Amino acid sequence: MDEVNRNPDLLPNSSFIFECPEGGCATGTKLYSHLQFSDEFRDTPFNYICDEQTICSMVLTGPNLATSVMAGTMLNLFTPQQVLQITYGPFHPILNNHEQFPSLYQMAAKDTSLALAMISLMLYFNWNWIGLAISDNDQGTQFLTQLREEMEKITFCFAFVSMIPVKMDLFLPRADAYCNQIMTSSTNVVIIYGDPDSTLAVGFRKWESLGLQRIWVTTSQWDGTTSKNDFPLNSFNGKITFAHHHSEISSFKTFVQTLNPLKYTDEFLASQEWMNLNCKVSASMCKTLKNCLFNASFQWLKVQTFGMAFSDESYDIYNAVYTVAHALHEMLIQHVYIQAMNNGKGHDTYCSKLHSFLRKTRFTNPVGDRVIMNQKEKLQEEYDIFQTWNLPYGLGLKVKIGEFISYFPYGQQLHLYEDMIEQVTGSRQMPSSVCSVDCGPGFRKFLQEGMAACCFDCSPCPQNEVSNETTDVDNCVRCPENEYANREQNQCIQKVVIFLNYKDTLGMILTLMALFFSAFTTVVLGIFVKHHDTPIVKANNQNLSYILLISLIFCFLCPLLFIGQPNSATCVLQQITFGVVFTVSVSTVLAKTVTVLLAFKVTAPGRRMRYFLVSGVPNYIIAICTLIQIIICTIWLQFSPPFIDKDVHSEHGQIIIVCNKGSVTAF
Repeated sequence: MDEVNRNPDLLPNSSFIFECPEGGCATGTKLYSHLQFSDEFRDTPFNYICDEQTICSMVLTGPNLATSVMAGTMLNLFTPQQVLQITYGPFHPILNNHEQFPSLYQMAAKDTSLALAMISLMLYFNWNWIGLAISDNDQGTQFLTQLREEMEKITFCFAFVSMIPVKMDLFLPRADAYCNQIMTSSTNVVIIYGDPDSTLAVGFRKWESLGLQRIWVTTSQWDGTTSKNDFPLNSFNGKITFAHHHSEISSFKTFVQTLNPLKYTDEFLASQEWMNLNCKVSASMCKTLKNCLFNASFQWLKVQTFGMAFSDESYDIYNAVYTVAHALHEMLIQHVYIQAMNNGKGHDTYCSKLHSFLRKTRFTNPVGDRVIMNQKEKLQEEYDIFQTWNLPYGLGLKVKIGEFISYFPYGQQLHLYEDMIEQVTGSRQMPSSVCSVDCGPGFRKFLQEGMAACCFDCSPCPQNEVSNETTDVDNCVRCPENEYANREQNQCIQKVVIFLNYKDTLGMILTLMALFFSAFTTVVLGIFVKHHDTPIVKANNQNLSYILLISLIFCFLCPLLFIGQPNSATCVLQQITFGVVFTVSVSTVLAKTVTVLLAFKVTAPGRRMRYFLVSGVPNYIIAICTLIQIIICTIWLQFSPPFIDKDVHSEHGQIIIVCNKGSVTAF
């Protein structure tokens, strides 16, 4: 008021008047206040007040919804379009019904991002087991819907949802049930949303009396008084509140501290505080102050009896006054006031004209914040996050610990000041609030039947599967084929690549055996060569014996192709070489056998058997069988040749490099 009336550029020759109903003052109940715009427009010099005429009144109601509805209904019935009604406090969808409340304006913006802001806070502290206590009305139901929409995107669960009836006669029979619900719940975090003047506050005061230790997450409505006697949310980690961001009004603290009873004797709010200075307040008029010192002020008042910072409600009132002032000022500039007064209708016409200007009002207030009356054009929300810590002696310390900016990219909207959290709580870590403890690495979770998604049991990962996340996972991840799970099953380790090496025991044994038998066969071959003219060697079919011994030498040396790191050449030679050499050996044995059979058949009459034996037909068996084997190998190499392969399953933690034969049929 003082700022507007002292501003020469805003409403010249006019003044705002603030009145508080005496009945409301006497009873101590906050109903509503009147703001009157008075005209001193006469044939007098500017800025000279000589007379007063009320040309339009404004009713300021809040923050209680019932009060605003009652006042709006009465005004619409008895003085439609003649008295402006502006509400402060939280936005209510009911009050946004312009057919029911055509003269009502809400200063607060819609809390469309409040649910997202609270869920982001839960996500930051890894809280997924949350209690919820809300008023059972349209506003509470809408907030619950918004919460569930955000919770569907991530794994969050309600430990309980208490819909507190707004009527006392419905609440009292169920009060014990609500109390038992929160007492038996394992959650440490409870979201509160509703009217602090409703039955919801009654329930929380009862819970507080039982010493329940919870972290309460709510809105700035619940700041209320910070006195210990009236502080219903006194817990071991205090209360976390979300308030609409607004700049601080630096002059307000100075104004409060320098208030003097001789200057502001008719202010009801001030008169309540004068009682702290031993001033006597007259109960009859609720205005007259007695026995006050001349130099008395609020400068030495304790912090807990009067907050020096603007709450959301106070800031709404501050903007409401400036909103009306700017609308009136715009009317004066456009001479709408003079036209209305000249029409002879005066007050009624002026107030109805003011409505059209008020709906379009937008301005920047003295602290630099943008104020827009049109709800559709209001800027996206920014929230300041405070933590209230009830210090000894009932001092509620309210500290800003972060902020939430809704128009920032998702995941970057929340910013918390960990140093401030540590200053308030003594630790950067907040108490946990989960239904089930994290399974941890090496385990996976499986849901308990009939329980919420946040409640689960843990079981070890299956063989060769891991879970290396710090949070819970539904399924373990199988390690790649070239890796294996460690004993803790929280990490995949690279498998060791092995092959049949000459240094291995098996490799050494095979090498020695191959060399021994090939050497032994070579010795036998040497003996045959040395005694090639003897009857025994000749009788044993000399040429076939040489071929057999030489092929056996190569057969015994073939295992050396299987030892050592495989490559493309050795993979091909392994099967082909052994197949051809072994075929020669077997076909040679077959040829020798046929020769013996023919030799016994020669004694029988007939020249054909003798011809087969003398002409060396049995020797062709070796060439034919070998040729067939070579043809098979050629086809094999053409269509499905052997290749280097890795065996990742035979040995745990090892990869065996082998030669894959390619075609099983050809092999």
